[in-house]
This record gives sequence, C-alpha cells and structure tokens, in this order.
Amino acid sequence: MKKILTIIIVIGLIVGMILIEDYQNEAISKENFENQRSSDLDVTDYLPSSTNQVIHHKSYSLSYNERHEQAEWTAHVLRPSDIQQVDFKRPYFEIDDQVSTGAASWRNYKNSGYDRGHLVPAGDRRGSIQDFNETFLTSNISPQLHEFNAGIWNDLEQQVRRYAQQYGDLYIVTGSILGNNLSSIGNENVTVPRSFYKIILRETNDQPVILAYLLSQDDQDTSLNSYLISVDQIETMTGTDFFAQLPHDIEEKLEAQTARRGW
Repeated sequence: MKKILTIIIVIGLIVGMILIEDYQNEAISKENFENQRSSDLDVTDYLPSSTNQVIHHKSYSLSYNERHEQAEWTAHVLRPSDIQQVDFKRPYFEIDDQVSTGAASWRNYKNSGYDRGHLVPAGDRRGSIQDFNETFLTSNISPQLHEFNAGIWNDLEQQVRRYAQQYGDLYIVTGSILGNNLSSIGNENVTVPRSFYKIILRETNDQPVILAYLLSQDDQDTSLNSYLISVDQIETMTGTDFFAQLPHDIEEKLEAQTARRGW
C-alpha cells in the first residue's frame, strides 16, 4: 500500500510539473506578444489566421502545425536596423520548448539530404545576438534542398532585405504549401514541402502595398519576378486568411494583384 501511494505521489508531481511548464510557456508567449506591440508596425498588426498553436517569440510569431512537424507560417517585421554587417557565431539548433505538442528535433534532418531551411532568416535578425539566436529554433525550419536554400530562396531573402533598406519597415509572412501526398524525413515524419511562399507588406501614406512570391524547390530561374503570385492564390492553396485586419475593400484589391506597383 505504501509503495502504491508513493507511485501515485510521484505521478502527481510529474503531471504537476508538466502543467506548470505549459502554463509558463503560454505566459512567455503572451508576454512576448504584448512586448511586440511597441512601434508603428509590429508583428501583431497582421497575423494570419490559424487553427493551430500560435507562438509569440520576442522577434517573430509562428503557427505550428503538429501534423507536419513545422510552422505553417511565420510572421515578422523587418526593419533597416535588423540588417547589420556583424559576424555572430552560428549557434546549434534548439527544440522550441514553447510548442505544447513538442517541436520536431533537428536530428530528423541529419543525413536526410535536406537543409534546415530558415523561415525567418537569420540574416533578418542581426540587430542583436538574442534575435539572431532565436531563429535557430526547430519550429523555424523546414526541409529544403541545398540548391534551393542556398540559391533562389537565398536570392529572395536578400532582395527583401534590400527592400527594407530602401523603403523602411516591412511586414513579412513566410510559409510553405502543406498538404497530403508529400514525402517526409526523420523519425518524427517531418513533411517535405514542394513549395514555399513569402508575402511582403509595406505601409505607405495612401494604403499598403504587397508583394507575394511562390517558389518550388525545383525552381532555379534567376528572375524573381517570374515567381510573383497573388495573395488570393496562396490563400486558396493554404486555407490561410492573410491581412484580414485590413478594410475589406483594400484587402480584396491588394490580395488580387500580382504587379510590382509601388516597389
């Protein structure tokens, strides 16, 4: 009887510790969300829709899709001050403890033939070592072919940084097209997307302007303009509602266009 009582107490302590950790992680996410509401343009302004857990880190937010073991989207604001010529030491990837269902381990990528491709680029977060290191959470990566990650996808990331230096603060949503009949890697079956998207919004005196890109992992064309797409098309492919915070007429107009007007 005494042994059974001891076992019950131990189990109760373990359950209690798990509940406390979940509560603390939720509190951290909420605090980060409030702290991000600190400027003219912040990540809380245009968060996309989600039916999954939304996590708020200090310098970006994400929606984690447990089925596919990765973020379905990330959102961050890129400011000119984030773009610095500093050589921070590249940290090891860490599992994101704020994912309540458990984020996939970096070990899934080992010997898989795929890079640990950033969604929020480390290059967008060189304003501080803390922000830089935060991009090396496994909730912020997705399997990408090296030729894609180091090629046309990297070209797009650099182009976006040039836009920030030219125009100022940008709101950026990055994600992939997740669905059925996709391959996976690792013991946790991390889905390998075929395509990735990046949506960029810039506020102006009149109304926001938007650019949206959709790139396949097989794409190698050097002209980024050939990958322009409407936000409406990305919404159809993902089921995600973007920029619902805008007045409806402005949202409809912006999300239907593919032209580079205003850029």
